[in-house]
Amino acid sequence: MKPDLQTRQPKARGAVTNVVSRYDSVTRHSDPDGWDIEEDLPILRTDVSLERPRSMISYNRSPDLPFDRSINPYRGCEHGCVYCFARPSHAYLGLSPGLDFETRLVARPTAPDVLRAELMRKSYRVAPMAIGTNTDPYQPIERDHGIMRACLEVLEACNHPVAIVTKGTLIERDIDILARMARRGLARVGISVTTLDADLSRRMEPRAPTPKRRLTMIRRLSAAGIPVRVMASPMVPALTDPELEAILTAGKEAGARSASWIMLRLPREVSPLWQEWLAEHVPDRANRIMSHLRDMHGGRDYDARWGHRMRGTGAYAELVHHRFKVAIKRLGLKEKVPPMRTDLFHPPQEDSAQLTLF
Repeated sequence: MKPDLQTRQPKARGAVTNVVSRYDSVTRHSDPDGWDIEEDLPILRTDVSLERPRSMISYNRSPDLPFDRSINPYRGCEHGCVYCFARPSHAYLGLSPGLDFETRLVARPTAPDVLRAELMRKSYRVAPMAIGTNTDPYQPIERDHGIMRACLEVLEACNHPVAIVTKGTLIERDIDILARMARRGLARVGISVTTLDADLSRRMEPRAPTPKRRLTMIRRLSAAGIPVRVMASPMVPALTDPELEAILTAGKEAGARSASWIMLRLPREVSPLWQEWLAEHVPDRANRIMSHLRDMHGGRDYDARWGHRMRGTGAYAELVHHRFKVAIKRLGLKEKVPPMRTDLFHPPQEDSAQLTLF
């Protein structure tokens, strides 16, 4: 029987299928054609469309998050991390949170101008801006579009504090800006290290840098004076959580000053995508992993309630949290860090040569 996309994973992609989104009324299913001939799946190319956003700053009121605002230069993410909790956001575009999320991307080239206009409003009140909390601003397409760097230039020009989360090596290109901002207490970076196993990483995060390369990123950013947090996230029970102490130790040795962790989250379409991946890559541990996750969420794949969604509850979650606390104390890593400065902020100036005459 000819395998199809329901049982075979496209090369260099995280999702196994293009799962139907919660808004799609039509279900699509590939079916064997009857010929007993093994065929390679077609290579899925990355397609990038452009969007002119009307606004850039997204606000949230979640008590689980250490920030209340963020910006996203891109929609979708080519890193293809199969566990990414942001995948369901692609459904709002009429696209699948599965393979579409990592192959049909959206770039927002006017983002810096829109951001500047929002920061100029008299009603704007400064607080740290988070970037990379939904999709990675330093994913591969940033090399061609440069939207993230342009946004950083806007933030630097008005002394606006920024906190970045990424796996992308392109952040090293912007060390010049980040180092200047860090010297004024205006920048910090979190580098996500999910596992130290390069083979497992390649299967879970097929187009993200290797774990070793991410540790090099921490080293280079730290050497430039930029505060770096090693993020052991997400922790996957019975798969990556045995590496927790090793990840934190490697991050500390690379120069990280602080650390954090989050348990694997499976909102909406992420759960079936994740379970497809388990069946494809670690079928012998699939039931055990899902059993632990369900135990942490009251028998469900995921509990979205505030105070529960990030780490779950129960004995297993408490054990991981205790191990984390013991490890960071031993290593001298901090969980909470001092706030960044907001007193230096001034609204951007009008982008007009005439104003410079006065």
